[in-house]
Amino acid sequence: MDLLTIRAGGFTATVDGCARGGNELWFLSMLGHQQAVRAIWARLVKGEAAFLSSTELGGEPTPLAREVWGTWRFTGMRLPSGSAYHGMLIPEIAAYAADRLDFLLLVREQDDAAQLHFRFLARRLDLPLHPSWAEWLWRRGLGSGDVEQLESVGLQAYRCRPQPEALRADISDAVRRRALVVETTAVTDTRPKAA
Repeated sequence: MDLLTIRAGGFTATVDGCARGGNELWFLSMLGHQQAVRAIWARLVKGEAAFLSSTELGGEPTPLAREVWGTWRFTGMRLPSGSAYHGMLIPEIAAYAADRLDFLLLVREQDDAAQLHFRFLARRLDLPLHPSWAEWLWRRGLGSGDVEQLESVGLQAYRCRPQPEALRADISDAVRRRALVVETTAVTDTRPKAA
């Protein structure tokens, strides 16, 4: 895999994770000298485009996603070795507790995308959703276009735009057809029997 770098205003950093859709950045994780990482962050949040470069991505100017403008959070820290600085730009809609209906799902290799998607949906929608439906909801989201996979490096990223009324209708239909069921477990009385 080619090394992915980001350049802005004469500063360069190494990208260890990013998500891009519609030629806009939806997530960025970068490593480099502290001054370079902070300078790139400052230019991006001011509305300037940075240049991502590798063989796969080319060197196109890439700004932060306008749809989530003003909601970007930057976190940075010096790495234990002391020679590098790590910075991440994350939009508020990637946070579980965000108030918006739409969300950005950032999935690491060890995460279960369907379960994570279910948690975010259940938090945002006023629909009766059962945890055992997570796989069905995930497949439905991908098939309906409610979930769109973004071009990403270092993780998997999905732009999720649930449509509550369409989802309600699909759930009702699936329950009627018994494609979705809620299994209940019988409670066993474990008290000692009287002699």
